[in-house]
Amino acid sequence: MTMEELKIKLATRFRAHFPEAEERKYKGNRLDFSMKKEQLCPALYFVKDTMGFKHLSHVSCVDWMEEGEFELVFITWSPMEKIRFFIRTRIARDNPVMENMDMIWPQLNTYERELQEMYGIRFEGLEAPEEFILEDWDGPPPMRREFDTEAYAKETFFERPGREDAQDVRETLTERTGEELPDFAKKYSR
Repeated sequence: MTMEELKIKLATRFRAHFPEAEERKYKGNRLDFSMKKEQLCPALYFVKDTMGFKHLSHVSCVDWMEEGEFELVFITWSPMEKIRFFIRTRIARDNPVMENMDMIWPQLNTYERELQEMYGIRFEGLEAPEEFILEDWDGPPPMRREFDTEAYAKETFFERPGREDAQDVRETLTERTGEELPDFAKKYSR
């Protein structure tokens, strides 16, 4: 069976159980579906337990600020079929809430905690949701697009008391290597 025939077979099987899922077509060894958040947990169980996508490779988040949504992307892998299966869902940005799903793959706990800290997405029922990476952080989630990373870095790392002798790493590297700083990086040097 060719890769395309296998993808058609797997996609047909998935759509039989989740007919509202929308497929995006990609070449190569990738299946990609978007679905409503209420169907996400059953779909992840299905691809893992029934279709053989045993490995959770990654979970990411896309901030669609202009559309008022976050897109969560779950990437799974089938070691038998050698195919990646992407499952996407969108959630409201103003009140981003999902159900906890770390019972499917234990490593989802780490991804959910990261998404909570970095984007402000709350996973109901998540164990140990307290401080994870951002110790003593009291600001807005730093991976949201409206977060001003440049202003934060300037305030935090260059202009706070006790940092008067701080060195710019780019200047130090330029002096040591003799390489010219690229134009795009010059505006960030002091």
